Amino acid sequence: MSVTIEHIRDAAAVIAGHVVRTPAVDSPRLAEATGCARLALKLESQQFTGSFKDRGAYNKLSSLTATEAKAGVIAMSAGNHAQGVAYHAQRLGIPATIVMPRGTPFTKVERTSAFGARVMLEGDGIDSAAVFARELAQREGLIFVHPYDDAKIVAGQGTIGLELMADWPDLDAVVVPIGGGGLIAGIATAVKALKPGIEVVGVEAALYPSMYEAVRGSNKPLAGGATIAEGIAVKSPGNLTRAIIKELVSDILLVDEDAIERAIQLLVESQKLVAEGAGAAGLAALLAHGARFKGRKVATVICGGNIDARMLSQVLMRGLVRDGRVITLRIEISDQPGVLAAVARAIGDSGGNIIEIHHQRMFYDLPVKRADVDAVIETRNAQHVREIVAKLEGAGFSCRLLSSRSIEEAK
Repeated sequence: MSVTIEHIRDAAAVIAGHVVRTPAVDSPRLAEATGCARLALKLESQQFTGSFKDRGAYNKLSSLTATEAKAGVIAMSAGNHAQGVAYHAQRLGIPATIVMPRGTPFTKVERTSAFGARVMLEGDGIDSAAVFARELAQREGLIFVHPYDDAKIVAGQGTIGLELMADWPDLDAVVVPIGGGGLIAGIATAVKALKPGIEVVGVEAALYPSMYEAVRGSNKPLAGGATIAEGIAVKSPGNLTRAIIKELVSDILLVDEDAIERAIQLLVESQKLVAEGAGAAGLAALLAHGARFKGRKVATVICGGNIDARMLSQVLMRGLVRDGRVITLRIEISDQPGVLAAVARAIGDSGGNIIEIHHQRMFYDLPVKRADVDAVIETRNAQHVREIVAKLEGAGFSCRLLSSRSIEEAK
């Protein structure tokens, strides 16, 4: 195998003092939610650039010869590898060019530029960006720094496994997000060398099951599309990483977009921790496949925290709606003075908090002397929703929940 525990130990010595030795924190509330006996969160989101990519980037860049460093480096990335390479290249005095897909979140583009790199937005995804980056590297004589299919990169990421085994030696399983596979290949190499009986499980976004299909020898086309886990939205997994994963990783689980959103929300609410979609994928798998990990001591890697603020706010608001804690009720009223006040009083008496309220008078199917009122209401939970509806109906107001779920289905 091209990457060994010795390579990872060498990488640990190289990066010591140059990247954060991140904590692996106990999370009893999330352990309860997932059914794990204990759950450790390895907080790679606390790296200086907000992701684990700092490790491999420094290990790779520090290995360059003086001639290679003078020529400069180029990398393609959806954001986190870009920041890791740009940050450490700046520290080491190496010129850096970063090619990012055009749909990369603004926060990742801006942070990469802030590290002094030349940033170029090319292609609709990481694979098309990679084609452009390789062509540019050849034209300009730049050293290509691959985000995952490189032994130095894999060894750098594997240092996470060394730290996990030092902090949590009694783990039964480690759950790791997979994009191109560099992170899980490094971690699996480390933890399996130190504790052969430990299980390593990978997680991919259901829209991009590239490694899942690759290790099975399948040529099935990917669904692709927009995903909140853009950091692991990789169509072409690595050859080096594929071989390691096929040998050391017992299973790869797929998670859908709703599960990833839910995991981001839970990390904020239960752990007070911000994670991007890829960073929350491990928790999403534990929530979606809880029976598989029930009663076991598990760690998952929160591999990045670089989520766009607008996207985070949308995820949290959608979560409140999903949980029945923010709802919209359409209430039918007679269009005359004092009626709206009666509606507000009924909601207030039930303990609901009106966030917004809108009259809908122009619907053609409404009698001219009637109106619909759309009330956006903050509630405690779905049971509270039913109480508010009962109060309104008891006061003579017909209403319905503007949601994919009916009031009767709310739990």
